[in-house]
Parts: sequence; structure tokens; C-alpha cells
Amino acid sequence: MTLDAKQWLERIQALPHRGKVKIMNVCGGHERSITMAGLRKVLPDYVELVPGPGCPVCICPEEDVFEAIQLALHEDIILLAFGDMLRVPVNVKKIQARTMEQAKAQGADIRPIASPTEAVNIAKAKPDKPVVFFAAGFETTTAPVAAMMLEGVPENLSVLLSCRLTWPAIAMLLESGAPGFDALIAPGHVATIMGPEQWQFVVDEHNIPAAVAGFTPASLLAAMYSVLRQLNEGRYFLDNCYSELVRPGGNRSAQTHLAKAMNIYDANWRGIGVIPASGYMLNKTYSAHDARKRFPSYADDARKRAGKMPPGCDCTQVVLGKIYPNQCQLFGKACLPRNPIGPCMVSDEGACRIWWAGGMRESLQ
Repeated sequence: MTLDAKQWLERIQALPHRGKVKIMNVCGGHERSITMAGLRKVLPDYVELVPGPGCPVCICPEEDVFEAIQLALHEDIILLAFGDMLRVPVNVKKIQARTMEQAKAQGADIRPIASPTEAVNIAKAKPDKPVVFFAAGFETTTAPVAAMMLEGVPENLSVLLSCRLTWPAIAMLLESGAPGFDALIAPGHVATIMGPEQWQFVVDEHNIPAAVAGFTPASLLAAMYSVLRQLNEGRYFLDNCYSELVRPGGNRSAQTHLAKAMNIYDANWRGIGVIPASGYMLNKTYSAHDARKRFPSYADDARKRAGKMPPGCDCTQVVLGKIYPNQCQLFGKACLPRNPIGPCMVSDEGACRIWWAGGMRESLQ
């Protein structure tokens, strides 16, 4: 029997009351669904939902965005990027371009795209012009980029890759000794690609209940009910509450594409630092299409340090689930969607942007 959101909520409310429980939802899409559906307002008072590091725009290294901007300004190229990335600010003097959007206004040929297919089509349409695709994202974005490479790309197309794996950030939090949550809602779209088993370590290694959820209120509440019941019964396991799309083993074809086109390396996350085995890079087979090898490096090594958020910005603490968006001192004041100071206010997967759009605008600072 399939239950609707109201029925799952009734089941949650019928559970025995317990002390405060913090449930982290990793995915920005989950946070958007939770906020827009007002789930925090209807859950029992003891349940606290904490947004986690599930926004690829928020954690994209500042030096990578800086490199893309400088490349577009100083080389005769077409730079392509997913739309949200064009508004991500970097830390430079006011007279310099802080975003790709500002670099575009200064004359750089920068274009927003929605898929790798668009990148290929633009490169084919401009065969005499170098085209650079600045690709940032998690596994669900990286798999199509890998497929694009395997299918063959035009000679004039190169990739400036800034893609990350999702699970290492949660592993880093859990291994820190102060993860800040008691249960985990794992991202359904990532599990669709990589398989739910990728999150088994949360239960096996850290004795924390976990459930994979989809993006409807019913699926999210089902996952919350699962982890709350597990906590009550003291019997922890990984539950799949998105069985419509998430299958054991995940998408083998997508995983094969990733394995053939990419290598995994220790990668930097904006504001967090280097997380072991958390980044994707093109393997040597595709080095001819690696923008970092094809063009002079505009990556300023001095920028490669943890904590590289704008002054006063608490995005790092928001991303790590240490504070809520409205506890940031800039939230709703200097930092607004029309003028984002930090990356969490840029993307519709960023917790700050989601809270503002969802009407949760009262600053606690």
C-alpha cells in the first residue's frame, strides 16, 4: 500500500516522543522540497531538519570559478557553464569581475547552458573557435559529462572540470567526531546513479540510521518516519524510500561511463578544504580535451585555501549543517538573491536561497 504525505505524517506523530533528533538531508533538492512544502512546521517539535552539503554551486572551489573568469577574459574562447554558476562570486577587488556574469558584461563570451549536449552543439557550430565547458556538479551532473567524452567531442571543445562526489563530505562530517546529526536522509538522484549501497557506510561504520528519499513530501516523510522508527527501536539499517527509481546497484551504464572517463582525486571544497577521494578529473585518455592542459593556467595558487568565503559570510557553516541560513550575519541584509555575497544565496539548491524563496526570512542575527 502506498501512503500519501498526510498518512506518513500521522505515522510520525504517532511515534513515541523522544529527545531532540537532528536529521540531516544531504540534497539541495530535498531542502527545496522540505521548505516549499512547509514540512518543518508540521513535524513534531523534537524533530529538527538540518540542511547539509548538497549544493554543488555552494562548494565549487573559489579558485576554479576564478580560473574560469580569467580564462574567459584573457583567451579568445567561448566559455560555457551551467546557468547558476554565472552568478557565483569570487573574492577580488570591486574593480574586477567578481562573477562570470560580470566578466560577460566586460566583453567575455560566456554562455549559460543546461546540458553537455548544448556544449557539443555550440562547439560544432563554431569549429574555428576554442570552446571551454566549465562543468561543476555532483555525480548526476558528472555522469552526462563522462558520457559526452566517451561519445567523442569536437576537437575545439575542452572541459574545465570541477565535479565532486557526494558521500565523502558526509564521511568527513561523521569522522570529525561532531557530525551534528542523528540520522541521514540520502539523496535519491545520486542513489539512482550510484546505487543506494553507497550510503551503507553511514550505518555500518557510524551506527547511524539512514534512508534514501525522493523529492515528494510523501517520500521525504517516509524516509523521516523510517529513521525515527529505527532510532526508537535501536535497530539501524539503510532504507530505500525511493524504490520507484532507486534500484540495487544503481545505473551500471552511468557508472561505467564515469569509470572510463574519470579518475578520482583528493579535491578542495569551497570553505571546507580538501576532502580525500572526493573529486572527479578527466583521465589521461582525454587529456587533449582538458582545459587546464590546453590553456595556460589561470589558477592562482594563493587562492587555494580553506575558508575562502567572502568576509562575513557563514556559507561554510550552513553547508556543514552547523547553523541554519538565517543564523548567518549577512542573511537577508547584505546578502540577498539579487545581490548574493556568498554562494549559498545563488543557486536554487543553496540553503540560503531556498529559505529566502520559501519565505523563511527572519534573521536570527
